[in-house]
Amino acid sequence: MLATAAGLALLAAVSPAAILVCAVYLGSVSPRKTTLLFLAGAITMTVVMGVIVLAALRAGGMSLPSNRTPRYGLRLGLGVLALGSGVFMALRKPKPPDPDKKKKPGLMARMMARPGPLAAFATGIVVFVPSAAFVAAVQVIATAHTSTLASALTLAAVVLIDVMFVWLPFLFHLVAPGATTRLLKAFNGWLRVHGHALVAGALTVAGVLLILDGVSGLA
Repeated sequence: MLATAAGLALLAAVSPAAILVCAVYLGSVSPRKTTLLFLAGAITMTVVMGVIVLAALRAGGMSLPSNRTPRYGLRLGLGVLALGSGVFMALRKPKPPDPDKKKKPGLMARMMARPGPLAAFATGIVVFVPSAAFVAAVQVIATAHTSTLASALTLAAVVLIDVMFVWLPFLFHLVAPGATTRLLKAFNGWLRVHGHALVAGALTVAGVLLILDGVSGLA
């Protein structure tokens, strides 16, 4: 259970937006305080949604042996959703910016422009709205026949993995702030070019794995 849930959580953690926000906040006037609030928002969103999904699936009896068909049907459905999203993203390449047209800043850009405490916390919530891969990781826990303690510990591990690209840069910044900021800025340059394909690939991989698991369970 832990290996499967952790693998899906790792795919869910592939978030260029989270790394971009981290780079901006770690380069702000109050880098540690702002990033910690961003992390707090991210953890709040993932924990709340993780508990809701877990409780809903457990209440539906998805972990019971008699519900094998609905359990694997759910995995198949999540796999189709993730695969469809990945293929859609792969086919719908982002349009290059028009130099003659001034683009209006989006919600995320406006929130990051003023990295105050409330804005940083809210940005963490917005950036970490659960993806199909995260929901799939939680459903692995919910549909496993394990104790409450084991489920809680596995969910905690999934949450930590999902937000790893926030707390890892923060820890590195505590040790080497200058080098971490430079590395994040350089990595963001690469993500601006390849981030779209990276997310599409992560969704596609998660979708294929869930479809194979769902089909094998229903066969």
